[in-house]
Amino acid sequence: MCNFAADMRSVNRQILRLSVPAVVSNITVPLLGLVDTTIVGHLGDEVYLAAIAVGSMMMNVAFWLFGFLRMGTSGLTAQAYGAGDRAGCYRLLYQSLAVATGIGVALIALQTALLALIVLIIDAQPDVMELGCRYFGICVWHAPALLATMSILGWFLGMQDTMRPMIISVGVNVINMCLSLMFVLGLDMGFTGVALGTLCANWLGLLLAVALLRRFSRPTGGLPRLPLRSLMRGDELRRFFSVNSDILLRSACIMSVSLAVTAIGARIGTLYLAANAVMMQFFLFFSYFMDGMAFTGEALVGRYVGARDRRMFNLSVRQVLVWSGVIAAVFFIVYMFGGDSIVRLITDRSDVIDYIAEHSVFIVLIPPLTVAAFVFDGFFIGMTATRSMLVVTFLSAVVFFTVSFVHFGDGLTLGLPDNSTLWTAFLMYLVCRGALLGLVFAAGAANEDSWRRGRLPR
Repeated sequence: MCNFAADMRSVNRQILRLSVPAVVSNITVPLLGLVDTTIVGHLGDEVYLAAIAVGSMMMNVAFWLFGFLRMGTSGLTAQAYGAGDRAGCYRLLYQSLAVATGIGVALIALQTALLALIVLIIDAQPDVMELGCRYFGICVWHAPALLATMSILGWFLGMQDTMRPMIISVGVNVINMCLSLMFVLGLDMGFTGVALGTLCANWLGLLLAVALLRRFSRPTGGLPRLPLRSLMRGDELRRFFSVNSDILLRSACIMSVSLAVTAIGARIGTLYLAANAVMMQFFLFFSYFMDGMAFTGEALVGRYVGARDRRMFNLSVRQVLVWSGVIAAVFFIVYMFGGDSIVRLITDRSDVIDYIAEHSVFIVLIPPLTVAAFVFDGFFIGMTATRSMLVVTFLSAVVFFTVSFVHFGDGLTLGLPDNSTLWTAFLMYLVCRGALLGLVFAAGAANEDSWRRGRLPR
């Protein structure tokens, strides 16, 4: 009993040590989106709100697909850290940075083709698309910096360090907010100023990340120089690309849903697109908060999988779930009683405010219905059980598109949903992700044979 209590206190201390900086850093991300949305929401026309939604979605298409640069790096690094393999940790860092640089350069080279493809998918009104394309054309030039920073953030997380990622994230987003305000309000650059602020902040953020990385490695002799052949080891390289290819395909499924939400809103009308941009801020604020807990789950689960410590693995999972449930309950209360005030802070457009007030139930339901999807994502990344994540996400995306486009009236028909159906489908997609991941986790994590043999189910 004494050992259990001591282990429980140890796990809770680790959760607080990891999650508090992670949550603080993640809070700055939705605050940035909130500031950008608030700035354009007071420029005098709802077209700017719609344009920021379209422009942000364009960037998400380009960058969210490559979230494996953070997630795959953190899970694999955490396992190497738990196993005491220092050389393996740095090998993963160099591999991830090499991939990030290559992808970033490719995005810049292919920006015209990529933009043309996105324009075909998001069929918004011409004035909205013009502004959205301008936003994308500026921000795409920070691709190498953003992706390399993602790799470094994931590596720090795998090394059980969330303080330095907090410094990087807070630094980037504070700089971004300040530059956006200066460009838009101080220099009267309008909508373009928001994109320029993002571009400059991400390159400055990479410089900060590299400086912190060098300082982190200094006590152990600095960044090691690993021979090229060590980065090309067959088994390790295959595992690196196997894990990351699963996460890439999973990100494509997630991106297809996110893209569909914006694209459908654009086709329904500018009012709905603007209202959805505001409502999504509630989801993003909660999601980044919960990502802080998911990051903690990644670090702890990966560490104890690498160390083959089943007892601490179970305790970590249990306590991360408890803390996540408490956070979701707090958000539920805040959204229920303070949602209207937050909407009025974001925009002063009466038509947008009135529409959201009539559909506030979707905002209130976000925390309790979606918390499991975030938390179990963290567990699966820490275990590098990425194949299961991919299958579950694909099935959940199928649920979203079925609810969105398949209608049962006088007969089965296909057609564009109304906005309420769109939000119902979106929440159902997240509920399915959380429920299915929970079921797969309960079956796989309880498999004693996998632990004895040093394997976890993929």
